[in-house]
Amino acid sequence: MNIKRIFQHLMYRRATMMRLFPSTTLDSIENAVRVAETQHLGQIRFAIEAALTLSALLADQSSSSRALDVFAQLRVWDTERNNGVLIYLLLADRKVEIVADRGIHAKLGDATWASICRAMESHFRNGNFEQGALAGVKQVAAYLTAHYPQVGDESNELPDRPVLMP
Repeated sequence: MNIKRIFQHLMYRRATMMRLFPSTTLDSIENAVRVAETQHLGQIRFAIEAALTLSALLADQSSSSRALDVFAQLRVWDTERNNGVLIYLLLADRKVEIVADRGIHAKLGDATWASICRAMESHFRNGNFEQGALAGVKQVAAYLTAHYPQVGDESNELPDRPVLMP
């Protein structure tokens, strides 16, 4: 049990999340996802969580483990071509995690996703939350475009609006 981490998570609340990601920023992220998905057949989901629950902290849940939970909860895995990608931000840990469905993950691997995460975290450390989020969406979209280019008028399988986890 990490007391410092527990305290840090107790300090982050929904109000902090809303201050760092106001509705105008959420609108920009939503638009970036919508526009990106006109270029490829992939599906991008963006999720933000202020902090983990006390029970998750006591169980020492990692940000990557929580991202997998959110990936399943938001049904990002349930895309027709197995090409859904979740960009997950856990504010209290200052961590970005990307979870990709097996189709696209097999083509790119962990190192690609980790590189995007670290670049986003760099923006966030400098207080550039909107810029970091948009850069992450753009980088994910570039890989999806390379491996799953748009071939017609496909349906949008997942919502484009970023989700604020409770």
